[in-house]
Amino acid sequence: MPTVSSFPTPSQQSTKVISWALYDWANSAFAITVMSAFFPLFLKQYWSDGADATITTFRLGLANSIGGIVIALLSPILGAIADQGGTRKRYLILFAAMAIVMTGALQFAARGEWTLAIALYVLAVIGFSGSNSFYDALLVSVAIEPQLDKVSSLGFALGYLGGGLLFALNVAMVLWPARFGLVDASESVRLSFGMVAVWWAIFSVPLLVFVKEPDAAGRLSRESAASAGIRQLAATFRDIRRLRIVLLFLLAYLLYIDGVGTLARMALDYGMALGFDEKKLIVALLITQFVGFPASIAFGHLGARFGTKAGITIGLGTYITATLWAYWMESTWEFYALAVVIGLVQGGVQSLSRSLFARITPAARAGEFFGFYNMLGKFAAVIGPLLMGSAALATGSSRAAVLVIVALFLAGGILLYFVDEREGARLAGET
Repeated sequence: MPTVSSFPTPSQQSTKVISWALYDWANSAFAITVMSAFFPLFLKQYWSDGADATITTFRLGLANSIGGIVIALLSPILGAIADQGGTRKRYLILFAAMAIVMTGALQFAARGEWTLAIALYVLAVIGFSGSNSFYDALLVSVAIEPQLDKVSSLGFALGYLGGGLLFALNVAMVLWPARFGLVDASESVRLSFGMVAVWWAIFSVPLLVFVKEPDAAGRLSRESAASAGIRQLAATFRDIRRLRIVLLFLLAYLLYIDGVGTLARMALDYGMALGFDEKKLIVALLITQFVGFPASIAFGHLGARFGTKAGITIGLGTYITATLWAYWMESTWEFYALAVVIGLVQGGVQSLSRSLFARITPAARAGEFFGFYNMLGKFAAVIGPLLMGSAALATGSSRAAVLVIVALFLAGGILLYFVDEREGARLAGET
């Protein structure tokens, strides 16, 4: 039985929460600067110099899909192994280190070397997504049940703020390179990849130092953990089938997070395909980041007061409206307006989804359950961009491609309606 002294003080608990949330601050620089902005921009205009717009859209979708497939297949197995060995932080470090190195290496890919750029990007996406699987699983180690919505939302809020601050500097470098002693915008973008890698590494340190992962019962060796983890994975498959509410939520999540991720990764490419000025589009993405910071905090309070599922549903309704608007969009000001609208709900949908899933799954097996959670999220990252890219090739129209997303939001929202949050929490406690 734990002694009184074994429980963390409020100060220690606060330090753990902030240190955990700062990893969102750290790796969100990759999500916004690299995934959403500069990689699509550079792939289209620098690494794929001279290629048709629909070809570069397909290449971008393919790159995101390859990374998604790999991490989707790995996540459940790695999560189960980490639970058995009590090594979630160790795997987080491993994947983050790979992503940081690959991100920094992007600055050395020369003009026209789109195959090298995609290879580095795919490895970086695998590292980014893999580390997030273990980061998400650590949520139950830093927050108790009543705090899950607020702590999860804090992570996304700090992610928007931290990623937005570095992105703002990177955007300024691209818009006014001479003021930073740089030759041109291309040099600014390349330098930005290195800056993201350094930022990511520095702000990962608090989690590594201050977040103490509880030991698994009877810590196992790496080989034993792998063997036990794979056995546990089979048991988890059976549990997920038995835990109907978890399965229903995962199916809903697979559908609607597909739309969320696809919009985030393909928005800049879509705007450029419509002929909008890329520098103005980058500014619009910056607006999304800073709107997302207070909005994520607000969604944490919304979920705590009115229910997590209700908050997600509001976000999905907003996404459907925004996606339909994007189909008819004609001018840059509309892209700005949509950036604000999406910024209001993007972090909220993601953070409340994470806290809802944490609430309906067994805490002691968070790694393996979040492995499935992230697996479906990454398969969504495979389906959405690939469908959008394929639709653009098939129809010759980027506008037609964006309509694919609306059905995913609708279907996901319908399934979410039937998820009983309270019953799910009760069953999780019995498992």
